[in-house]
Amino acid sequence: MTARKEERALVAQIEGHLLLAATREEGRAAAARLTDRLGWLTDTQREDLESQVAVEYLALSRASWRRTAERSVELRREYEQRYRILRRRLLACSLLACALWTAATVISLSV
Repeated sequence: MTARKEERALVAQIEGHLLLAATREEGRAAAARLTDRLGWLTDTQREDLESQVAVEYLALSRASWRRTAERSVELRREYEQRYRILRRRLLACSLLACALWTAATVISLSV
């Protein structure tokens, strides 16, 4: 692995950890907001519910990230295929234009 790739991999790993930590904190905050509205809960029930909500929040976030990653792979394939088709068309048009220019030059020189 080159140094550049190692740096990118390290940065991606750090970003992943930061994203995960931020999501966990968001989950905890959402759980706290939920349990604050349920004043009748005991402390134990509150802690259990907060824990369950935070875990569920993280699971939903991971599922969303997975769907986003899968869709980005699909889109990349679609765009790469489209780009190949457009490149072939451009090459064909360029070759046709060169052939027409060559034919026109030959005809004009032969007259």
